Amino acid sequence: MLVDAEWPYVPDSSLSQWDTGVLDLIGQEGLARFTFDGLKRRLGVHPETLSRAMDRLEDQGLLEKHVDGYRVTSKARELLSAQPLSVKEPSVPLLQTLLLPDIPLKQVASELTGKWFGTLRWLGYAENGEGIVLKWITEDGGIQVDAIFLDGSLNIEAKLLSEKNLNAALMASYQLIGHISRLYSRPGRIKPVAYYTYFGSDFALGWM
Repeated sequence: MLVDAEWPYVPDSSLSQWDTGVLDLIGQEGLARFTFDGLKRRLGVHPETLSRAMDRLEDQGLLEKHVDGYRVTSKARELLSAQPLSVKEPSVPLLQTLLLPDIPLKQVASELTGKWFGTLRWLGYAENGEGIVLKWITEDGGIQVDAIFLDGSLNIEAKLLSEKNLNAALMASYQLIGHISRLYSRPGRIKPVAYYTYFGSDFALGWM
């Protein structure tokens, strides 16, 4: 699903509303790194259309192409911080787990970055002063799943985009938490001790 491309600022006349729509989504998600295929699924746009938009943003010095995908430049971050963004898609909290500090969060993030599993395809990576956010999207682009690593905890949230199916989002989140648990279960590592599954305003306790 393409974001509303009627963004109030076009940094250069060579950039189209499609280009600014891409920038708007990058700003909404706080993306620092992302893949072309992940962004294509998230926007629901034809690959050729997105490719042309990405080329123009790269020409403007707003994106840099790397082996692992695209990175947002300091010029783009400055631009995005100065401009109002469109309304973000609401997130649904799905799971919360406590993490014991046996390995650094950045190491966990490094081992998860770029990975595909189950129905989830890698979208991108965001980081701020509070923590690290890893983002995936289902192959059909219907559900986005975010893993938010904070000090001592992991929260998993979903955005129901074109597929308004909470059960499918929960199943995707279980795939993700199962993969993370396996990382912690390697020899010499302590796995997460418990997780909380949200059901509306209630939650259920489970064990890893």
